[in-house]
Amino acid sequence: MTAARGMRNQNPGNIRRTAEVWKGMSTIQGDPDFVQFSAMKWGCRALVKTLRTYVEKRGLQTIRQIIGRWAPANENDTMSYIRSVSSAMRRDPDEVLHFSDDPLLYLDLAKAIARHECGPEAESISSDGWEFALQEAGV
Repeated sequence: MTAARGMRNQNPGNIRRTAEVWKGMSTIQGDPDFVQFSAMKWGCRALVKTLRTYVEKRGLQTIRQIIGRWAPANENDTMSYIRSVSSAMRRDPDEVLHFSDDPLLYLDLAKAIARHECGPEAESISSDGWEFALQEAGV
């Protein structure tokens, strides 16, 4: 069985390719749509960094707001995605998340996104990879 695309690309959030040059990007980008990273820790870092940008620069505060931006309805079943992440985090989709009081919410959210994007395979991402991501992302 083939691994999920996000796992093959070492990009557990399935971050789309843009002009952005991410730290840890693979030299060769063979996927036409999604960024490929040289190691899973870099893909985890990019996921957490993006979430921080959504919260700190765009003012998004709830699962509904964040996932609405992360997985827009023109490409995704956004409502299903919101339900999936809310269930994984055991939080109401409209609850204000206080990231400044509990920065580990970034980790919970990132893991829930990775599970939704990559399925149960995302559970195999090492805790070292996530810890690296949090440190590198300044959480």
